Amino acid sequence: IYMRFMKCHKCYDIVPTSSKLVVFDTTLQVKKAFFALVANGVRAAPLWESKKQSFVGMLTITDFINILTRYYKSPMVQIYELEEHKIETWRELYLQETFKPLVHISPDASVFEAVHSLIKNKIHRLPVIDPISGNALYILTHKRILKFLQLFVCEMPMPAFMKQTLEELAVGTYSNIAYIHPDTPLITALSVFTHRRVSALPVVDHSEVVRFLTAVFVQNLAAEKTYNNLDVTVTQALRHRSQYFEGVMKCNKLETLETIVDRIVKAEVHRLVVVDDESHIIGIVSLSDILQALVLMPAGTDFIYCLFRASACQ
Repeated sequence: IYMRFMKCHKCYDIVPTSSKLVVFDTTLQVKKAFFALVANGVRAAPLWESKKQSFVGMLTITDFINILTRYYKSPMVQIYELEEHKIETWRELYLQETFKPLVHISPDASVFEAVHSLIKNKIHRLPVIDPISGNALYILTHKRILKFLQLFVCEMPMPAFMKQTLEELAVGTYSNIAYIHPDTPLITALSVFTHRRVSALPVVDHSEVVRFLTAVFVQNLAAEKTYNNLDVTVTQALRHRSQYFEGVMKCNKLETLETIVDRIVKAEVHRLVVVDDESHIIGIVSLSDILQALVLMPAGTDFIYCLFRASACQ
């Protein structure tokens, strides 16, 4: 049902009538770009290369984290690469190892294709680019898609699997969970971000999650110019910047998918911590997990392939 709904709606339907989109030229200095992200309250920006007259990538908080972990040495040593490099210089250095073409989508593509692209490519942001004008219109996220679906859920019959539990549906991650402790140095936490490719880290104290250290917190290091001392612990950072730490929303494996979706949408968070009866962390349920459960899992691989070849609504 949800898959058919998303197949019948275009990405253009999700684009707000009024929204802010920041675009950077690749000749801009990296440092200025991150200041601009913070000043405009956005987490990512499409990159425009004048020579090619096209969008070539995205600048995200992940880039900032990668720069810090690669070049940080000590509080006494200035990070030259962050202070002086242009975006194009950073991309040339970084993409030598991990080149990936820009993943984007047309406004006429279905929302289903957007969900499939986000999950298949393991990305959090999908630029909507007009194929005719070449203009970037919006950046789609899991959160935006789920909120769009939630607007119409009451008008649709509820699938039987929505009454099943997380345990029955096997939704979420329950092994090899990346986490940090209150006394973990910030630079170590940033290394975990890059190696585990996550957007948030649970801060675990005595087996209980007390906070989330999110990529947004790292972004604000740029705004406050405090990225030159990353030897401080997570606790010390928390003391001065608690507003950048995401609160913890919990659930358990015996709650239904319907309950979980409602909670994560209302709380406007990106993830829930799955805990046992003693409130110890046993898993994480992300927006990506939920969209996969709602849209992709009920379809099955063969059915998804057929749908891509079929027209949007017949």
